[in-house]
Amino acid sequence: MTQAPATPKAARRQHDREIVALAVPAFGALVAEPLFVMADSAIVGHLGTAQLAGLGVASALLMTAVSVFVFLAYATTAAVARRVGAGDLPAAIRQGMDGIWLALLLGTAVVAVVLPTAPFLIELFGASDTAAPYATTYLRISALGIPAMLVVLAATGVLRGLQDTRTPLYVAVAGFVANAALNVGLVYGADLGIAGSAWGTVIAQCGMAAAYLVVVVRGAQQHGASLRPDAAGIKASAQAGVPLLVRTLSLRAILLIATAVAARLGDADIAAHQIILSLWSLLAFALDAIAIAGQAIIGRYLGAGDAEGARAACRRMVEWGIAVGVALALLVVITRPFFLPLFTSDTVVQDTALPALLMVALSQPICGAVFILDGVLMGAGDGPYLAWAMVLTLTVFTPVALLVPAVGGGLTAIWAAMTLMMTVRMLTLWLRTRSGHWIVTGATR
Repeated sequence: MTQAPATPKAARRQHDREIVALAVPAFGALVAEPLFVMADSAIVGHLGTAQLAGLGVASALLMTAVSVFVFLAYATTAAVARRVGAGDLPAAIRQGMDGIWLALLLGTAVVAVVLPTAPFLIELFGASDTAAPYATTYLRISALGIPAMLVVLAATGVLRGLQDTRTPLYVAVAGFVANAALNVGLVYGADLGIAGSAWGTVIAQCGMAAAYLVVVVRGAQQHGASLRPDAAGIKASAQAGVPLLVRTLSLRAILLIATAVAARLGDADIAAHQIILSLWSLLAFALDAIAIAGQAIIGRYLGAGDAEGARAACRRMVEWGIAVGVALALLVVITRPFFLPLFTSDTVVQDTALPALLMVALSQPICGAVFILDGVLMGAGDGPYLAWAMVLTLTVFTPVALLVPAVGGGLTAIWAAMTLMMTVRMLTLWLRTRSGHWIVTGATR
């Protein structure tokens, strides 16, 4: 007796359950990440202004270095999820181990570059004479934790591909608590100052990496997957990551250009821009959580050879993204008079930010569609297209943003350019998903 196919309503409910089960823990893990820097800032801030300034410069360098390699999570998620969908768990874990070995190699290379060049990098970022020694100390010590940070990225991708976003949440929360406790103990208890904060972060990151490795190694032993480095597999992981690296660098360039243009407008504009950018990044976490679910779900469907299931999941996740975007837009509009005073009492900065926040609100439904489609194509392993689309977006955005000061535009015009940027991304991603060229089934793309 054959089972009747699921009704459209039942299929939507199934997709909803999967999305919620993966996205909610993913959101918690994403929010925990910036809390590391916030905790460090709160603890170091009581040491003095120079120490806090040094931490700010060094943290910006570290976060830039790590964010460049976020493809370790994205590419690994897609590759592992495909093999899960194909029913080959040993190959899925083996693929994940290749990503972890690549993370170790890249992390070691970054440490080798950062340690001798730390003073030059700090000077390049414009640290003052009083802050530079503290920044150099923090950067050199914290750099030792970069391999662990990259292992965390790759291992997170492994677990997401295995449809597990709860473990990364637990590890992130435990890491945050450990980081805060270690920082207090080493900075004040051991009287190590800013060096204590750096060592606390390194120890917490190494602990997180160790926790992930225990989980992955147990899975490998359970399914008979090899843990040894495989040159061909590591090379394949690197090749899959290159297009996503291009995508990430292009996006970082867009954000840097927007900040540079805002800085040319004046102190009030750049201050308001930083506040708005912080909010924009926070809103992105909610949408990125659904995108992460999309990476895992789409990869699994395609690995299982279920093209129609992948299409249906894509449609439902886009509906989720737009709906969440509308909800976030309303939240921004309602709370904007109360949000700004939390960051500044300067009425000039507040007045500058208010109209720009409306532009941010307007863009949220667009952002919802962009994040989800981005996640869908990542889950499909469609990295080359994502790289091309982001380079095109950067090409469109750059002249528009640079024209803002020339035509007398203010901060609102910059965020109108950011909205244009997201609209271009939405169009390029929508055209790709509509074409169906992203749908390639099987254990590998």
